[in-house]
Amino acid sequence: MSYGWSPYIPVAKRLANAKKEMNKLRKKGKRIQPVEKTGRKITNTFWGNAWCSHLELFSDLDSRLPRGRTYVRNGSVCHLEIKKGQIEAMVSGSEIYNIKIKINPLADNIWQAIKKQCAGKVGSLLELMQGKLSDNVMKVVSDPEKGLFPQSKDIKLECDCPDWATMCKHVAAVLYGIGARLDHSPELLFLLRDVDHKDLVGAEFKIPSGTRKKVQVAGDLSNIFGIDLQKTSSPSKQKTTDESNSKKITQKKIDISRGIHAFHITKLRKALGMTKTEFSALLGKNVATISNWETKKGILNMQASSREALEKAFKRNNRE
Repeated sequence: MSYGWSPYIPVAKRLANAKKEMNKLRKKGKRIQPVEKTGRKITNTFWGNAWCSHLELFSDLDSRLPRGRTYVRNGSVCHLEIKKGQIEAMVSGSEIYNIKIKINPLADNIWQAIKKQCAGKVGSLLELMQGKLSDNVMKVVSDPEKGLFPQSKDIKLECDCPDWATMCKHVAAVLYGIGARLDHSPELLFLLRDVDHKDLVGAEFKIPSGTRKKVQVAGDLSNIFGIDLQKTSSPSKQKTTDESNSKKITQKKIDISRGIHAFHITKLRKALGMTKTEFSALLGKNVATISNWETKKGILNMQASSREALEKAFKRNNRE
């Protein structure tokens, strides 16, 4: 006798089928962002742990959330994209299910209160993103009622699976998947709540003291951002590569209209004599983002703030 349920499909087969479907979508131009987890722990950092702990405070969700833990652990969340006010995801079950989660923007009075309480206490975006600020600051931003995380009433859940429950296991897996994503890109929490994390930092854009090596931009950097370069001294024959690299180069103009590629980022970082950690602090991005930029192919899809930060980094290097 059939009750309308789909026949059981082993996890390995489900994941293999999902992989094929994701590859088809990639070929059509969709940027697939899977949540890749191995092992028992779903999250490992302050932001990821705080997100999951916050969800588990909700009595109306807590009894159903565990149903999604296995799904996110075994890699069933094959796509998860965080946007302003919403999450779009795909989860592998007996078939691929589409999930949409809408989250209300953070109330302006709460954001203003957070900024006021954090004023002068957040010295760098790197510390904020790594969750390494004082306990008082981190308690402010992660406060269950007056922090950045949404309340149960702010969350609207939707899944196209046949399960009658609003909180099905596919939705639960996505909610935990958000925590895993915040492990690597905590700035997405601010995007989700429609606030600018840079508002919490009082310091102006600057190279952190003691991190920048005293190096002069030298060599052939004419490809970086399509820059036209002009030497400060008249051309002369150079006997060795070292002599060539000692020539000072100043910036004439910057044109990034043709797009920024991975090798641009790597060249600029090395020209500044910085490690990825130092470079991430300079730009206000996490190390994972810098690594991602340097390994991607084609033109990088950057926010305007990131492009502006890179321009400032190049200009500052030339001034010094």
